[in-house]
This record gives sequence, C-alpha cells and structure tokens, in this order.
Amino acid sequence: MTATLLIPLMGPLQAWGLDSRFELRQTAAEPSKSGVIGLCCAALGRDRREAIDDLASLLFGVRVDREGRLTRDFHTARDVIGASGSDRRTVVSTRWYLADAAFLAGLQGPRPLLEAIHAALQNPHWPTHLGRRSCPPTLPPGSGSVEPLHLEEALRQAQPLSSHHDHQFRLVLEDPLGPQARSDQPLAPFSERRFGMRRVRSLTVPVPLTPAVSDAPGGPKP
Repeated sequence: MTATLLIPLMGPLQAWGLDSRFELRQTAAEPSKSGVIGLCCAALGRDRREAIDDLASLLFGVRVDREGRLTRDFHTARDVIGASGSDRRTVVSTRWYLADAAFLAGLQGPRPLLEAIHAALQNPHWPTHLGRRSCPPTLPPGSGSVEPLHLEEALRQAQPLSSHHDHQFRLVLEDPLGPQARSDQPLAPFSERRFGMRRVRSLTVPVPLTPAVSDAPGGPKP
C-alpha cells in the first residue's frame, strides 16, 4: 500500500549542499533528497557502505513552511594534507547555511518501509542532523507521521510547523516530467558519492487551516 512519511525539519541552522566543493560549501534553498535519505540512514543505523536502493527509489518532496535566510560562516582547518600527501596547510572554507527555516519533507512508497523509517527516526541509531553535523534539529524528525495519502496530498494537508510562516507554502515535488532538475539522486552507497539528476516541479499552495505544530499544548517551539 502506497503511503507518505512526513518528516519535519526545523533548527537554527540547516545546510543542504548540492554542488559544494572544497573551500566553498553552499546550501540549496530547500532540503535535498540525498540529504534526507542520509538522515534516514543515520536513524536506521546504515553504514555509508551499505546499499540504499530501497530508500533512493522513494518519491521525494518538500514543503517550505518558512523560507530560511542565508547566513555565512568561515571554518578554519589546520594541518590539512595536500594532494602530494606530504605538505600540510591551513584551509579556510566559506560555509553557507539557512537560518530559521522550516521544512516538511515527504517520502512516498511502500507503507512497511516508511513505518520502519518512522520508527527509527523516533529512536535513531545515530544522531540526526539537518544536512551537516553542526546543524542539530530542534523539532525531532520522528515527530512526523505516516499518512495513507500520495505525496502532494499529504504535504498539502499537514498542519503548519510554525505559526510564524509565510502566507503561502512552496512545494517542490519529484516528477519525471518536471521542468526543473536536481543533482541529488543517490546512485550508489554514500561512500561512493555518486549522484544523478532527477526532475522536479514547484508550485505554491495555501496554508492549511489547522493549528501549528509548535502551538500545540506542550509542543516544541520553533
């Protein structure tokens, strides 16, 4: 039975790199498929050398509840081994992050697999993070749910993550006929760092008329 797993992604900082290289570490405007699958692998306890074909085959989408603002940081690493293997140098890298963003990620596929991922997110084997290890979540990724809905419908109907949201939500949905492309489709175990292109389409939808998750009694705050 097809279903959709909803994964809230909230934290002070997030970073979802698509084309980061060497001294420049950039971030996309919303979570990448490879990044969210990596988060699920950490929760499941899958080693970087293990196959991820079952996860990579899931249909992926993101709802942008609150657009983040770009913020920059500089990272200094000493005694970095150069290409020759002998020289050591100090490397200063520029790292970009999204500050105060709120996203709802969705994975569509077989319900048993999604329920296994959801259970792991509630009790992760390894700590989860929002793209980089320096970006811990403030809202547990396992606080989402598995819904008996297709991806777009599930993202449209889910309650907002925060009352401090934009007037409309932006959806980015995986679609083989979509006009846009993303280079974040895992093609092999993460240890091999091989990624392919996938097609996506974007649209805006009205904000669901339900209380925000962070406004629920005893709920987490953004």
